[in-house]
Amino acid sequence: MAIRLNMLIGCTASGKSRVGLELARRMGGEIVSIDSMKIYRRMDIGTAKPSAEARREIPHHLIDIVEPADSFNLGSYVAAADAAIRDIAARGKPVLAVGGTMMFVRGLVSGVFEGPPADPEFRQEIRARAAREGTATIHAELAKVDPQAAARIHPNDLRRIERALEVYHKSGTPISELQRQWEASRSSYDFRMVALRRPREQAHSRINARVHRMVEAGLVDEVRRLLAEPAGIGPQAAQAVGYAEIIAHLRGELTLEEAVERIKINSRHLAKHQRTWMRHFRDLRYVDVTEDDTVESVADRVAREWEAA
Repeated sequence: MAIRLNMLIGCTASGKSRVGLELARRMGGEIVSIDSMKIYRRMDIGTAKPSAEARREIPHHLIDIVEPADSFNLGSYVAAADAAIRDIAARGKPVLAVGGTMMFVRGLVSGVFEGPPADPEFRQEIRARAAREGTATIHAELAKVDPQAAARIHPNDLRRIERALEVYHKSGTPISELQRQWEASRSSYDFRMVALRRPREQAHSRINARVHRMVEAGLVDEVRRLLAEPAGIGPQAAQAVGYAEIIAHLRGELTLEEAVERIKINSRHLAKHQRTWMRHFRDLRYVDVTEDDTVESVADRVAREWEAA
């Protein structure tokens, strides 16, 4: 029998962590984090990690497992998440997967599609053409051979356009078709996926408030301490929203006020990116949330959607 995996996703600052914690309490379950930055130790404030008290009450997995100087890719995440899910299920506990890193969500649901190896000469040719003709021209070429992939990939995302064309060039099969074949093999879980959704202006207001709370809680000092560590912060961790901007501030490139405003803007861009990703998840159910809703009432609705899925 497939392991039931209750998934709660959503944009940054949507409230999914608090709702997930409430559901885990009710169900006696454990939480698997779907977050590419909560994996890093000592990066606490800027990633909005659950409190130590919450983690003592409800076991959380895939948090604080990597040093800030290290990298951690999608394949590593899926392998670690699969191990955690199997362990939780083997102990008879419900599994809740909660987070907002949509590429990790996709990897958990669909697996990691490797495809044919990279072709440096082909990539160099594509990049040279993009420089001469524009990325939109290369995207239009992809649309001719793989319209489904082109519909998912932004016309300016040369890296993903390049990879999709490379797969077609080397295999003769559209990457969208190969990915569907791969997804069909991910049958070990019974996925129940629900997303929290808030009105756009409300979401922006919550993001702004959250950024101010993080700064007041000591985000600048947290980043300063990380930079002072012997190994420092690796390029992957340093690109996290909230950290990249404060690093720029500490290097004298931005005032604190400018860094805070940039965090707000980049967080809103992240939320837009998350919303775009969510439109492509099959069988995703939404729970619309307003500021008048309590954590308990939202948890009630999520639980009903999980049961109905």
